[in-house]
Amino acid sequence: MHERDHRKPTVNKSATGPLALYVHWPFCVSKCPYCDFNSHVREQVDLVAWQAALLADMAHEAALTPGRKLSSIFFGGGTPSLMPPALVETLIAAAERLWGFEENTEITLEANPSSVEAANFHDLAEAGVNRVSLGLQSLDDQTLEFLGRAHDVEEGLAALDTAQQAFDRVSFDLIYARPGQSLEDWQKELDRALSFGTGHLSLYQLTIEPGTRFETLVRTGKLVPADDDHCADLFELNRSIMTAAGLPAYEISNHAKPGQESRHNLTYWRYEDYVGIGPGAHGRRLDSATERHKKPENFLSAVERNGNGLKVEQALSPETRAMEALMMGLRLAEGVDLDALAEKTGLAAAQMVDQKSVNHLSGLGLLDAAGGRLTISPRGMPLLDALLPKIIADI
Repeated sequence: MHERDHRKPTVNKSATGPLALYVHWPFCVSKCPYCDFNSHVREQVDLVAWQAALLADMAHEAALTPGRKLSSIFFGGGTPSLMPPALVETLIAAAERLWGFEENTEITLEANPSSVEAANFHDLAEAGVNRVSLGLQSLDDQTLEFLGRAHDVEEGLAALDTAQQAFDRVSFDLIYARPGQSLEDWQKELDRALSFGTGHLSLYQLTIEPGTRFETLVRTGKLVPADDDHCADLFELNRSIMTAAGLPAYEISNHAKPGQESRHNLTYWRYEDYVGIGPGAHGRRLDSATERHKKPENFLSAVERNGNGLKVEQALSPETRAMEALMMGLRLAEGVDLDALAEKTGLAAAQMVDQKSVNHLSGLGLLDAAGGRLTISPRGMPLLDALLPKIIADI
């Protein structure tokens, strides 16, 4: 631990800047075998109770962040497209009343591409949602079945068409590095995905997360993941195809036309303040970390008992904030401005990064450290998880 006498005073300029708001809706129709998100299947959901709880949780956060406006709202899950549009409208109106909106506030909702949920898209747009993120996941029916998705390709593309009619901005997700997936197959799928003309695509490598059904299948030898070299080749293919199509990677897994980047997710990656409400939601505000109770029933009980769903509220040290900011920011093509981070945390750059490792990795062409900005190179980005422990100082 470094002596505090060597630090600059900590300055939190974000204390008066705009905020992002995350709202977690934890319910799903079924649990996907690769998913480790906080999602739950329930036969019935008491919408009156949930509306009251989310409004109370929101009001608690607003009272702690006076004078700040929202730059974005993100409804995540779970499956927030299962929320009645009237509930979404109520939450958006409450957020605007409690904080106020920045100009052109981005309001995103994650949606499953089923015909039932797509039927609500126009009503959700009327409720105030102006951006939707669709979980298509694949353009192959056999793969969708493997991934445990309830929709097929035809239904998913119909939902995409409805979304493009209803919302100003549309993004969708695809999962790659599936077992048996060749470079040729993936290239064809990407070419087809680009033909739909959305301004944003999220391309996620299939990872085997602890506690999922896929992890059990791998452990018992019934599922063999793609090897690292093949995953790297697929990643490079993503970069070349998407860049050529005018949707370069602005984050390790996210590609967008200029101006179509997710404002909300950039708040996370740039380590700016955001508040999270709903079961299991995390937040970073006023140099503190917050976490809500994860199980839906426990969250409701906490709100009834305390007026909010908080499970953890903990002040973060400058060292922890620097580490988190680097871990998030180095995912971005723009990298991290070390001088700005030093001003925000009160730590000198030498206290945040291992300069010897930075010099070595820079010489290998895996990162760039010019002008006080640290950026992972295109060559280094597939190795990001291995590079981070080398780059970030032992603080």
